[in-house]
Amino acid sequence: MILVTGANGFLGRALSLELKARQFDVRGALRAHAKAGEVNFGDLGPETDWQEALAGVDIIVHTAARTHILSDTASDPLSQYYKINVEGTLNLARQAAAASVTRFVFISSIKVNGESTPPEKPFTADDQPNPEDPYGISKWEAEVGLQQLADETGLEVVIIRPPLVYGPGVKANFLRMMRWTNRGLPLPLGGIENKRSLIALANLVDLIISCIEHPAAANQIFLAGDGQDVSTTELLYSLGKALGKPARLLPCPVGLLSAVAVLLGKKEIVERLTGSLQVDISKARALLGWEPPITLQEGLRRVAQDFKQQSVDP
Repeated sequence: MILVTGANGFLGRALSLELKARQFDVRGALRAHAKAGEVNFGDLGPETDWQEALAGVDIIVHTAARTHILSDTASDPLSQYYKINVEGTLNLARQAAAASVTRFVFISSIKVNGESTPPEKPFTADDQPNPEDPYGISKWEAEVGLQQLADETGLEVVIIRPPLVYGPGVKANFLRMMRWTNRGLPLPLGGIENKRSLIALANLVDLIISCIEHPAAANQIFLAGDGQDVSTTELLYSLGKALGKPARLLPCPVGLLSAVAVLLGKKEIVERLTGSLQVDISKARALLGWEPPITLQEGLRRVAQDFKQQSVDP
């Protein structure tokens, strides 16, 4: 039995559907409104009782979390992330170990490695962690706690750090980019020469399943990606092609974009659009024999198809 936390979320829902399609026995854990084959866990925190959810479970994939929020308005964002992403995760893992769960697959974040890389110098799974914001720090502290618990109890812990995940149902910045492109809005992003790694939802789901099944995944950290890095300009042109709405991109110096972003309070957004962040997935290839099953172009086709379908539905 595989328990998927956050089973109604962007990743959890896709993972649960694929696991069932591959004939795995799956139980979804949701904060509320559980249906047949699912359980409610309420709030993800240090006091959550997981006893009902863990009955008969062999493997956990923990996707539930307080996710990264641009311009977080919480008075103390680190404490909010810590309560859910660290204390909540470790509470679940301790109960899992006590319930004889064998493997705990933790969906972390590339933000544990850092916020950016020099071009052609990607992050690796063996790099020294360098999280910079409360979300990244909370994910790193959860990783440290899980590794200590693994040493103490024998629970197998697998950590996956994905970069930006895109696919059907995607929200936030990627959805904004699709809306901009679909509307034909001219964007001053025609001369960006950065390199960024992304991962299609289908590829991340496939990697997670490899980490569920493969013996060599135990107590390892893997970085996730499509294996195809692109500039923001290249991504927008490819997205426009997938949408059937050619991107209208105007060249603009990065320095000017950054200066305007500071004035408008959008510095972090522009840094993501113009900076580089690359990941090296060679460890997953070598240890697990894993290859991303779909290309970046196919991933964009799928997300564009879903976007267009959602746009025409009443």
